[in-house]
Amino acid sequence: MQYFTNQAKKRDQFTPASGNLLSAMEKSQDALVLLRQIIRATDLHDKHLSRLTGLTMPQLMVMQTLRINGPLTIGMLAKEMNLAQATVTSILDRLERKELVRRERSHTDKRKVLACPTEAGLELLKSAPATLQDTFIREFEDMHDWEQSMIVASLERVSHILGAHHIDAAPMLDIGALDRSTENGVPEYLRDEQSPLKN
Repeated sequence: MQYFTNQAKKRDQFTPASGNLLSAMEKSQDALVLLRQIIRATDLHDKHLSRLTGLTMPQLMVMQTLRINGPLTIGMLAKEMNLAQATVTSILDRLERKELVRRERSHTDKRKVLACPTEAGLELLKSAPATLQDTFIREFEDMHDWEQSMIVASLERVSHILGAHHIDAAPMLDIGALDRSTENGVPEYLRDEQSPLKN
């Protein structure tokens, strides 16, 4: 009898306000799960890309940009990718050490130094998988304008909530420093991991 009395008291304590609170908590949990899924998908793709190509996504995107546009100066390449020149220079240095990119003087203007992919670099690109960023851009651009605006507005709000809106960031779906290196196909920022990330 005491059990039913206690249950009745609990029902009496459950108000519309407490119901709204529970609903808000469930929605916040849903939002956190979605954020975690995005972070995990980006991280897993980065590892997959490194295993297949030995490159980070920024390195691969530099290679792809050079293949599409042809030889470019560092300034032109940085502008095309919307990255800082210092970042692009560092990425090119790493690619040049891998003999995937070379720098050469322009035939028309000897003052200009152009970056272009080597034969080995072009061969690597033939077997490189599509990046997660390519998939996102393709799907995003297929959306209606109002859908795109809604997503951007929601992401802006999330960025403000997390205090990330003041961080200077490049338009690249990637984790870690953009000019990081790889060693044996493993990104630099993952080398010291003792165990894989938990789901």
